[in-house]
Amino acid sequence: MAAHETNESGRGQEQGRDAEGGDGDAHATRTHLSAAGLRARGWTAGMVRQLLGEPDLLRVNPHVRAAPRIRLYGVERVEAAERSEEFRAVSAAAARRSAAARVAARRRRREVLARIAAEPIDVPRLAPHRLTALAVEHRERRDEERAYERRGLPPDDTPVKGRTADAVALDRWWVDYLLHRLARYDELLNGLHGGAGRATAEELLRRRIHAAITEAYPFLAQECERQLSGGNSDAGASSM
Repeated sequence: MAAHETNESGRGQEQGRDAEGGDGDAHATRTHLSAAGLRARGWTAGMVRQLLGEPDLLRVNPHVRAAPRIRLYGVERVEAAERSEEFRAVSAAAARRSAAARVAARRRRREVLARIAAEPIDVPRLAPHRLTALAVEHRERRDEERAYERRGLPPDDTPVKGRTADAVALDRWWVDYLLHRLARYDELLNGLHGGAGRATAEELLRRRIHAAITEAYPFLAQECERQLSGGNSDAGASSM
């Protein structure tokens, strides 16, 4: 611990110098580790708090000077901590928690995927004239919302009230309206956070819902396929 005490006695002087940048920054990168460097060595934030405590050096962020200062820890102190029995015990406990979390995340992904695959998708069956009226109304409401968000600038491809159905591309509006009506199925994704597992579940849900729309309205099959292939949609409330 003598090395630690030496660091403590000179810490204020080092902090003052490095807060201003200069040669101290280059020296610090060789003799100190940042939080990212510690993570690369297997440290968690809890382990840092428990075993290292306060940093040995605080350095101004070179990219955003107003950001909190970068916390740096002396390499010698880190290495000494890593040789301790306490570090080995804490590291093993952290590894067990991490492994348990991965197992739980995989289980949640499997459960969500199974739930999406089994859930019946109830598409509203509407007469063509009723579907058209609701789709146009939904599109106009979304355009009004976007125009407000853009401080009054009219959005592109704004529909005009009174235009006949054969004068506009209604297929996309129909599908977008139905996606809006089916947005409640997004709740099936609950329990999944960001990452590949979430993306896989979202894609499965998109395909199931578009397939259900195609089954209910076969004449919308081409538009559903277009949207699944990356064509734009204006579903609004739905994440699809």
